[in-house]
Amino acid sequence: MLIEIPEPEVILYVIISFAVGLVGLYSYYKIRPFIKNKNEMIDSSQLERLEYYERQLIDMKIRLDTIEMQGFEQKVDPNMELKQFLEKLAKNQQIPDRSIEPLEKKEVINEKSILVPHLPNFDHNNAIDYVLHLITDKPMTSRDIQITLKRSREHTSRLMKKLFEDGYVQRNINTKPYTYSITKKGKEKLESLESNSIIAQ
Repeated sequence: MLIEIPEPEVILYVIISFAVGLVGLYSYYKIRPFIKNKNEMIDSSQLERLEYYERQLIDMKIRLDTIEMQGFEQKVDPNMELKQFLEKLAKNQQIPDRSIEPLEKKEVINEKSILVPHLPNFDHNNAIDYVLHLITDKPMTSRDIQITLKRSREHTSRLMKKLFEDGYVQRNINTKPYTYSITKKGKEKLESLESNSIIAQ
């Protein structure tokens, strides 16, 4: 069997092209870190922007924490509203002999001290009628109603929302906490209940 040996020029071209490819590949990997294409330039600018926003957020977080710590350190006088109210009252009534003395100690209202008014002919199980009768004389907060009803805060809140949506009570949003008072529709419902209870007796 005869093996044909290619011409020396062909072998030389193959070796030279292989060497040129190796040199080109080697030089590409050496030069590549120094060459930036458009995508890498965009990525670097976005990275710089993200780092800037991250620094800004960290700075804002530190400031917010500082403000909150200062807010907790400054004690607000809990009786400030009461003092202002009493001063306005004194100016309006112009009491000559009495002066207003600021309260020294914080007064705590005991929940047991809220008296449940005597409501004849009203069943405690029918909470809607009971609440309407409670707020007939004076507006009450949902906390007062909750204590009087001896129900949970959530139950009382849902009940007052239902009464408000049905138009039986109106909510005074100018006071904190909100106070509820009876509307004309609520009074009509109470009158019909009282007349039904009188007829039943």
